[in-house]
Amino acid sequence: MNIYFAGAIRGGREDAELYSSLIQLLKTYGTVLTEHVGDSTLLDKELFLSEKEIFERDMQWLDLADLLIAEVSTPSLGVGYELAVAEKLKIPCYCLFRKKHGRALSAMIDGNPYFQVLTYTTNADAVKTVTDLINKTTK
Repeated sequence: MNIYFAGAIRGGREDAELYSSLIQLLKTYGTVLTEHVGDSTLLDKELFLSEKEIFERDMQWLDLADLLIAEVSTPSLGVGYELAVAEKLKIPCYCLFRKKHGRALSAMIDGNPYFQVLTYTTNADAVKTVTDLINKTTK
């Protein structure tokens, strides 16, 4: 199974450690096409790629994906775009959202019945949620 993991990059890297944990977990179930999203030094590494190269690479990976899992707690235009493309490609999409006082998920994600939103409160909850999701999805 090819898994596309989406998480904020330029929108904020405060969840990079969580992304990395989720990616390591997902790698036990298939190929994570976007393993770099969990790399804490990603922004430095992507300086060597043009905007066009990043876009074309990510669109190729989306085209290969069997499943998209997006961590959507940090608002990100890129993640929103990836979700919209995945919906058009009919790739199953699951969105992880951390419940936090004063923060609401975009209605464009939460209100779209195509996206299955899974809420969590701690990083451990997120790992358990993804484990349960993948076990259910791969049956």
